[in-house]
Amino acid sequence: MGGEMPTVRTYINDFIGQYLDNFLHKNPQTAEALQRKIVQAERERKELSGIRKLARDRAKKSNLHNKKLRDCRVHLPDTKNDRCLESTLFITEGDSASGSITKSRDVNTQAVFSLRGKPLNSYGMTKKIVYENEEFNLLQAALNIEDSMEDLRYNNIVIATDADVDGMHIRLLLITFFLQFFPELIKDNHLYILQTPLFRVRNKKETYYCYTPEEKEAAMLKVGTKPEITRFKGLGEISPDEFKHFIGQDIRLEPVMLDKKMSIDQLLEFYMGKNTPKRQEFIIDNLKVELDVISETEPISE
Repeated sequence: MGGEMPTVRTYINDFIGQYLDNFLHKNPQTAEALQRKIVQAERERKELSGIRKLARDRAKKSNLHNKKLRDCRVHLPDTKNDRCLESTLFITEGDSASGSITKSRDVNTQAVFSLRGKPLNSYGMTKKIVYENEEFNLLQAALNIEDSMEDLRYNNIVIATDADVDGMHIRLLLITFFLQFFPELIKDNHLYILQTPLFRVRNKKETYYCYTPEEKEAAMLKVGTKPEITRFKGLGEISPDEFKHFIGQDIRLEPVMLDKKMSIDQLLEFYMGKNTPKRQEFIIDNLKVELDVISETEPISE
C-alpha cells in the first residue's frame, strides 16, 4: 500500500494480533491449552538439543546393522515402483513371532521389526525418551520419521502381537507411543492391527482357520464328526507355511483410527492416566465380553 497506509504484512499482523488476543481472552481454556503446548515444545527443544546428535549417530550405525529390523526391498518413497504402496512393517513381540513372519513374508514389500518384550510406557513423557530408549530410537530410525512424515519408509505399519493379555498390553503401549509422538501416522491411516486366527479346525480333507469362536463353531459343522481343533495361543505357534496365508492376499488388518471429536490428550488421559471411576466402569463393561470369549475357548485342546 502507498502513502501513509500500512504495509500488507503490518496490516495482517495487526489484524491477527488483535482478533487472536480477543479470542484468547474470551476463551481462557483454549488459551491455557495453547500455552501448555508452547511451554512443552520449548522444554522438549531444550531437552533434545543435548542428545539428538548422539542419537542420530547411534541411528546411523544401526542402519548399517539393525539387529531388530529385517528390511524389505521396496519402500514407500520408491514411487517409480508400482508396489510402493504395499510396503509394510510388521512390529512383533519376541523372536518366535518375528521368526514365523520373517520366514513367510514377501521380502520385496514386507519388513519385520522385533521388540525385545513390552515397550516402555511413554505416556506423559517428552520426546526425549524417543532418543534415550534404544527400541524407540531404532523404531523411529527404521520408519525414518524423525524429521518429517514425508520420509516415511512404509505405507502400512502393522502391530502383530498375540491375542492374549500381554499382547493386548503391548498393542496399547505401541499405540500410546505413536499417539504421543507421531499422531500423524494414525491420522493418515498408516497404523493397523494384524488379525490372526485363534483356531484351526480340520479333518483329513478340509482345513479352516477361524478368527472368532463363531467361525470355529461354523467350521466344526462343516467338517463333521470328530474334527481336529487347535487353538493358537501365540503367533509363534503358527508355522511359517501357515503364516504366509495370513499375511498374503487374504491378510486381515484392523485400522487404528482416531475419533475426531476427542483430542489426543483426552484419549491418552482416559486410557493411560489415573484410574478414574469412569475408566473402571468402561473396563468392567468390556471385560465381561472378553471373559465370555475366554470361557468358551479355554476347554479346547488339540
